[in-house]
Amino acid sequence: MDKQTVIAFTLIGIILVIWLYFNSPKPPQQLPEQTDTTKVASDTVNLKDTLKTSKQIQSGKIAATVKDTSEFKAGEIPEKVITIETDLAKIELTSKGARIRKYYLKEYNTWYYNEFDTTDFYNRHVQLINSVEGGDFNIIFVTKEGKLVNTAVLDFNPDKTNYYYRIKNNDSLSINFTYTSRNNSVVIKHFTFYADNYASNVDIELKNMQDVISSFRYDVVWSNGVNFTEKNSVDEAAYSDASVFSGGELLSIDAKSPNEPITRDLNGKVDWVAIKSKYFAMILEPKNPSEEGGAYIEGKHLTIGEGSREIYSASLKIPFKNLAFQKNSFLLYLGPIDYDILKSYNQNFQSIFDFGSFLGLTFIIRPISEYIFLPLFKFLHSFIPNYGLVIIVFSILIKLALHPLTKQSYKSMKKMQLLQPKIAEIKEKYKDDQQRIQKETMKLYSTYGINPMGGCLPMLLQMPILIALWSLFKVTIEIRQKPFFLWIHDLASPDVIYRLPFKIPIFGVDIISGTALLLGVTMFIQQKMSTKDPSQKALVYVMPIMFTALFMGFPSGLNIYYLMFNLLSIIQQYFVNHSKTDGELVPVKDPKKKKSGFMARMMEAAEKQAHAQKKSAYKKR
Repeated sequence: MDKQTVIAFTLIGIILVIWLYFNSPKPPQQLPEQTDTTKVASDTVNLKDTLKTSKQIQSGKIAATVKDTSEFKAGEIPEKVITIETDLAKIELTSKGARIRKYYLKEYNTWYYNEFDTTDFYNRHVQLINSVEGGDFNIIFVTKEGKLVNTAVLDFNPDKTNYYYRIKNNDSLSINFTYTSRNNSVVIKHFTFYADNYASNVDIELKNMQDVISSFRYDVVWSNGVNFTEKNSVDEAAYSDASVFSGGELLSIDAKSPNEPITRDLNGKVDWVAIKSKYFAMILEPKNPSEEGGAYIEGKHLTIGEGSREIYSASLKIPFKNLAFQKNSFLLYLGPIDYDILKSYNQNFQSIFDFGSFLGLTFIIRPISEYIFLPLFKFLHSFIPNYGLVIIVFSILIKLALHPLTKQSYKSMKKMQLLQPKIAEIKEKYKDDQQRIQKETMKLYSTYGINPMGGCLPMLLQMPILIALWSLFKVTIEIRQKPFFLWIHDLASPDVIYRLPFKIPIFGVDIISGTALLLGVTMFIQQKMSTKDPSQKALVYVMPIMFTALFMGFPSGLNIYYLMFNLLSIIQQYFVNHSKTDGELVPVKDPKKKKSGFMARMMEAAEKQAHAQKKSAYKKR
């Protein structure tokens, strides 16, 4: 969870604590920027008998090692790049290592593109591969002489002669890249791309390698992560990670600490590995995972100026059967983190979708978002084209669903406000006897059937729902770069109406957001309507200011949701406060029957404490 989110929920917690402090009876006192090109190569060949050699993967010194082998040498043949364009992507493959050199997503734009220049395809669309490092998707193995070989530097021969291919609709295209060593050992990468699919099939064939590969294993490696695609690199880094799905469980690493690499090494059956940024992912799935396989993932957090990068690598350990011919097949997904698209593969790919977590509430938050909020959000968009309007309608529906809880909360708060004059009289009457004040206050609550926790408990019950919505609007790709109206051009980013020449302390933002200002106004109105105790007057001004500063850096779509939610809450609270029946102070007919649970324990504790103090005072005499 990113820093701003943690601050937000910490402030919410502070509000609840302050509210309880002022509105609950005191318990009796008990006696005592753009894509980073920094490379993080992975230690993918973690074999005991070749540990020293495999350390070269971490240092990136692969080419020199390859040149030392007699069979597998880095060639000097001119590189050939083949471009394949589908309905969804434009893909560049290079003969140097038979790697994916570039991968443009045609339906997603970069944050810096010029919307009026429709001819500049390459600057317009998101590109997921670190092309500075020459591409990705390599094979690594150790020879029986102890030499480390990475196919990234080998010259493969493609079986296609053209430099450009276009496939549409249900078409597909296959292409072979073949490398043959001096001793007739052969490595083949066979790619099959589909016009209407973000996933491609990749077959790796090894011929005459039984006398070459040692330790009965080779690794399929994705070593350079997924390109950062968003303007706010700190926010994107917060949602980036690498993961392994094995045994029905997703195991992830998150490199949060700068310059401290984090790794995870697993042996056994692995269903797939994944590397993701905030909105896009690479997933590599073996078609027939083996119990003798495994996976390795690694990540590093880099601080670059005022920005951040998290670079991850992942590899699959593939058992080598020491045969003259071996073929292994993989599915390679490169595309958006779209829940429905990921789920359509029926391989639990959707588990990488970050629905958020807070205080260990993932088991509550994820089902709410996954099975209620996200489907509802997409259903509304099926007949409401503008996502800003979808968010407004969505907030109205959620407010209606929470109406019983919020209404009870407002009624309890109103009763507490009406009770304040009576409590003030008790404090004045027994100002020298704190225990008597506590006892009489408890009696007052009992007489009118008021639970001092009644206003806060409904708020606590809403917390998982609000957290789920918070997390959902922070990561859903549906609202990325989607405009609303006027100055709101991107619902997934802050709506900036002015840039400050400095950063606001603590919150670390240097912008003024129009939706955040409107949100702060609604929070001020709410505080004004609900706060009557003079001792709480400062909260009317302090909390709206703090939350306004906090929300300056949040996506405008999230701010619009809370703005609408607050406006509806103000309307609801107005009707409760002006109702002749809601929140009236009416003595209960039989107060003794109301003494149960919280109130009963408070009354009993107050009486015991008073009795103990009287007894102690008597003994001193």
